Amino acid sequence: MLLKPGQENHEYWFMFNGIDKVLHLSIFAALGFLFIAAFPKIRFAYFFQIILIYAFLTEILQEEMHLGRSMETLDIVADTIGCLIGYYAYRFISKKF
Repeated sequence: MLLKPGQENHEYWFMFNGIDKVLHLSIFAALGFLFIAAFPKIRFAYFFQIILIYAFLTEILQEEMHLGRSMETLDIVADTIGCLIGYYAYRFISKKF
């Protein structure tokens, strides 16, 4: 989903410019949440480095695979914000329950 381009069809009510950034953010929020849920004792620095390496690798693969996607800095920013949202959402939920 991160490597293959989607069809931007503006006929649907939910399609808008920048929807790919929202998708990057939500995918990495889920990834960050599940990663920290699987490894709750991992230090934040390691968590952040692993997720950031994954974000950079997906952007590099987008550029190298020539499937119609290109490397964008804003995608990495969305990925980073998404993983932080997932991390803090897990911490918040784990304290409540």
